[in-house]
Amino acid sequence: MSKVERFEDLKVWQMARELCKDIHKFTLQDSFSRDYKLVGQIKASSGSIMDNIAEGFERDGNKEFIQFLSFSKGSSGETRSQLYRAIDNGYISQKEFDIAYARSLECSKMLKGFMIYLKESKLKGNKYKKENPL
Repeated sequence: MSKVERFEDLKVWQMARELCKDIHKFTLQDSFSRDYKLVGQIKASSGSIMDNIAEGFERDGNKEFIQFLSFSKGSSGETRSQLYRAIDNGYISQKEFDIAYARSLECSKMLKGFMIYLKESKLKGNKYKKENPL
């Protein structure tokens, strides 16, 4: 396993980014683009998945990171709910729904597993490492 030095190295962040790009493409479609409220909501919730992973990572402590991963997981569920609204309103195809739904669900599963791993880890984050005075 390669060493994670930046949030961009995290597979879950990479998957969340792909989901966010999918959602953006969907919202450019003519009928979808006119539903300003849903467009804003689904772009915000999908973006929040990757953004909260990044923010939590940069906090340098597992306790805060877990909290932000939990926010990401909630945003993933919110995105799936909004995908139902998009398909029910005829804005996206079944294939588009299935791809984005599966990606979002996988993000949720990865986030849950990552939170469990961090809770059980003896390492508590970079900010808890003892500094070496010069």
